[in-house]
Amino acid sequence: MKEPSVNVLGGTLEPCSTAPMTGFFRNGCCDTGPMDRGLHTVCAVMTAEFLAFSKYLGNDLSTPRPEYGFAGLNPGDRWCLCAGRFLQAHEEGAAPNVNLKATHQITLQVLPLEVLETYAV
Repeated sequence: MKEPSVNVLGGTLEPCSTAPMTGFFRNGCCDTGPMDRGLHTVCAVMTAEFLAFSKYLGNDLSTPRPEYGFAGLNPGDRWCLCAGRFLQAHEEGAAPNVNLKATHQITLQVLPLEVLETYAV
C-alpha cells in the first residue's frame, strides 16, 4: 500500500479540488510522481490577475476546452499548479493564493515555505 502524501506543513496532503477535477492524476489532489515533469503540486486558488498572467504566457486556463473535458477556470477555483509557474508568477507579482494543506511537500524543492505562506488562505 502506498504511503500517504505529505503537504508542505508536514501533515497528510489534503484534496485540492474535485470541481473542477484537478491534479496531475486527475484525482483531486496535487500529488506527483515520476511522470509529472511539471510538478503540478501547488494547490492554487485562482485569481483574475493570475488567470490573465497565465494566458499571457500561453497557458490559457480560463477558456473552456470541451474537447478535453475542461470547463475553464474562474477566480476562486482551486487548481494544481506547476511549482515553477507559481514561482514565476510570484517573481512577476501575479501569484495566486495557496492552500498549504493541499500543496505537496516536494514543492519545497522549488519554493521556500516562507514564500508559499505569503499567499496562504
